[in-house]
This record gives sequence, structure tokens and C-alpha cells, in this order.
Amino acid sequence: MTVSQPADAAPLSPPDVADCIGCHPRDGGSSSVPRLAGRDAAEITAAMTAFRAGTRAATVMDRIAKGFSDDEVAAIAAWYAAQK
Repeated sequence: MTVSQPADAAPLSPPDVADCIGCHPRDGGSSSVPRLAGRDAAEITAAMTAFRAGTRAATVMDRIAKGFSDDEVAAIAAWYAAQK
């Protein structure tokens, strides 16, 4: 049996996004960290790459970013970009 998603539905969240939404909630919440929902996927991917490389200042994101593969980062970035 194949389960399909309505054409206008947001893409299903990748499993690893659960690690992100605590600080970067989909709706923006009242958090002091940047809102990622609706941002360009390439921008999110570039930031994660810079955090992993240690070329972007961070308090914890440099350590968190190292826990994700390139494919996981791409999936998370695509999901956040699709959120409005």
C-alpha cells in the first residue's frame, strides 16, 4: 500500500529535524535563535557547512552540525525551506 501526501501539503519532516525544532521551531516561537522556516535551503546548508568547518561563530551549533551528514543537512534544509 502506498500512502500519498496531498500536493499542497508540506513535505514530511526528516527524522533528524526533531533535533532542530527544539531551538528552531517551525512557527518561529519566542526563541532568541534565528527562525529557519521559509529560508532558502542553500542558505541553511551553507550555514551548517560553515558551522561544521568552524568558520562561522557559534555557541553550540559548531558541535551540533558535526553530527549530521551532508544528506541529512540537505533534507533538513529542504524541509525548513518548504515551511512558511
